[in-house]
Amino acid sequence: MSMRKKIAMIGDKDSILGFKALGVSVYPVVDVSEAASVLRKASTGDYAIIYIAEHFAQGMQDIIKELQQVTLPAITIVPDHRENLGLAMKKLRVIMEKAVGVDILFKGEGKENE
Repeated sequence: MSMRKKIAMIGDKDSILGFKALGVSVYPVVDVSEAASVLRKASTGDYAIIYIAEHFAQGMQDIIKELQQVTLPAITIVPDHRENLGLAMKKLRVIMEKAVGVDILFKGEGKENE
């Protein structure tokens, strides 16, 4: 087993293929069911970070929440090339509020959509 941790990216081919050139393991998927299966398998591997395109993350919040209960891998939602759903920014807001105790990024802006 390798001591070196890797990074994975799960999403549609158009959104993630470019990350392969950066050494990221890319997992192109076509639907939420496939994304959930890949996430579960990748979470048991040597990954320190798993990025998930928000279009797919939207349909598997329960799985993401379950897997985020462990230290590694860190599972992060990122925007993809489709319409921005705001999931990535909402998650960042929650993490920042937890870390510093206040909403320093948005100062309450955009909370009406939650």
